[in-house]
Amino acid sequence: MRVPVISSTNVTLMPTKSSRARRWIKEGKAVGKFNKLGIFYVQLLTELSDVQTQEIIIGLDPGKIFSGIAVQSKKYTLQMLHLVLPFKIVKDRMEQRAMMRSGRRGRRINRKLPYSQRAHRQARFDNRRGSKLPPSIRANKDIEYRTISLLCQLYPVKTIVVEEVEARGDKGFSPVMVGQRYQITRLSEVALISLKKGWETSNLRQHLRLHKEKSDKSLQIPETHAVDAVTLACSEFVEYKKWNDAKHHGASWVGSVTVTPSQFTVVRRLPISRRQLHLMVPNIGGLRRKYGGTTTRHGFRKGDCVHATQGKKTFFGWVSGDTEKQVSVSDASWKRLGQCTAKKVRLIRRSTGLIVTATKVACVASLSALK
Repeated sequence: MRVPVISSTNVTLMPTKSSRARRWIKEGKAVGKFNKLGIFYVQLLTELSDVQTQEIIIGLDPGKIFSGIAVQSKKYTLQMLHLVLPFKIVKDRMEQRAMMRSGRRGRRINRKLPYSQRAHRQARFDNRRGSKLPPSIRANKDIEYRTISLLCQLYPVKTIVVEEVEARGDKGFSPVMVGQRYQITRLSEVALISLKKGWETSNLRQHLRLHKEKSDKSLQIPETHAVDAVTLACSEFVEYKKWNDAKHHGASWVGSVTVTPSQFTVVRRLPISRRQLHLMVPNIGGLRRKYGGTTTRHGFRKGDCVHATQGKKTFFGWVSGDTEKQVSVSDASWKRLGQCTAKKVRLIRRSTGLIVTATKVACVASLSALK
């Protein structure tokens, strides 16, 4: 397993062995840190006389509910990530917002009056901006872009390989196609972009003898989505080429790459609601309490990583809410672990807007190992 390295001036360098990174920290040549994806890296404290880097590729397998991202060099698989996308949550919330706005308009306008006397307000601005990218698709692309940007701060990435999607019908009005163009335009400012078709990914995955889990793609394992991201990254080192000579012609795979065990991380967006004026359904008496937001009454923010004590039980989690005297702490699936007294909750790290499940070493299963 390789540890990312950056210089004292924040220049990305080639990853190193974990034993060497430990030795650097022990000798005072470097300091260990964690980035917002929970990836451990070392930053050198001394200046370098010479810097040489090799080719490092990021593979992106975009999806609607889940996406896979991988970082690959010719000899090592450096990172594998499984993104849980917020598509469904954003879509449901946008529908709920439209319903609440419709209800407020209905309560405000007296429809018994003639139309000319009703309290209609004039349009204050043109809300038809010409952008056909739905908020749910934009939210998906934003979390992918943020993850890749954080990885580019740790590795000297040369190329980003993206699996290209072909929508049926009128591609100009397809949210998938519009979102894809939007993402490629942004990523082209970070590194070189290479596009691959789905059938090209499938052929190379079979050549590399990597197993893909197709029965349940919601499983948070490397074989669901990260395996395709690894395959896409490997496509820069291995390609299918045609050849000719005087008597023969054909095609074969050219190049070599090594897929190794690496850290596997599950990343999701913080599932909190934006601050609302009130709840949609009032309490008894027509009262509507405030709802949503990221602040609490005890100095914590929703999404802060904390260490909490409840009786004889102690646990790590994320702040998910509060009451007058207590703080709610939840796990990575946003299930409440307990409500603890504010004095017994200790802050570990401020909220980054992401929930990162503890990284673990994993390997993409090969077909030969399954047989």
